[in-house]
Amino acid sequence: MNKISFKAAVLTLIIALFVGCAPQGQQAAEQAVSEATLTISSPQVNVTWSFSDLQAFPTIEVEYTNKDGETTIYNGVALSTLLEEAGIESFKSLSLVAADGYTAEVTSDELAGCTNCIIAFDDESLRSIMPDMSGKLQVKNLVEIQITQ
Repeated sequence: MNKISFKAAVLTLIIALFVGCAPQGQQAAEQAVSEATLTISSPQVNVTWSFSDLQAFPTIEVEYTNKDGETTIYNGVALSTLLEEAGIESFKSLSLVAADGYTAEVTSDELAGCTNCIIAFDDESLRSIMPDMSGKLQVKNLVEIQITQ
């Protein structure tokens, strides 16, 4: 095989690989969203909802301004609604757990009256939005809420 034919064959192979992988990459991202779940766990309760289950709950829009002063509007389910649906009537604190293991804790006193604290539908996952609270509580890729009684 001469040099030109070899280069053409390699180039054709590379293009075929890129073209063949593109739809699968998009499909994988869509599948990740459709498979996103949220679990609320405590010694007495263990409830898991899929992304579509969560979207079936009544939703609200909430504005959140980050530390750089940028405001974003998020859509999601009120945290109080999810706690009620899970049968959590009272608790000492809860831990917001991300897929990568990051955990942020908030007490029930800190959450009292926070009607605009939500679990938001992000582009690729779920996230907690806690306006007027520490940026550490804005947990991306949220997968679990652990309840401490």
